[in-house]
Amino acid sequence: MVAKTLYVGNLSWDTTEADLADAFAAHGKVEGCRIITDRDTGRSRGFGFVEVADEDAARIVEAMNGAELNGRPLTVNEARPREERPRRSTGGWRR
Repeated sequence: MVAKTLYVGNLSWDTTEADLADAFAAHGKVEGCRIITDRDTGRSRGFGFVEVADEDAARIVEAMNGAELNGRPLTVNEARPREERPRRSTGGWRR
């Protein structure tokens, strides 16, 4: 089965991956989901990704974009491929 990845923005910091999966499952088959967290604090960064069945993707985007979850209107669209970014320097200096 082919899956599409959807970007989900404007998430409440209280939203769990189970909350996200349940909300999207009401509109189609959810393959998986993840909420992106801050590397240092472990706190939600306010966005995540949901993988859905390809044939359900357009219907789910239409139903969920602007829908409210935990008191916040969601921003939902098809995720773009991640851009390659140059490696960051460690900030050290040499003598």
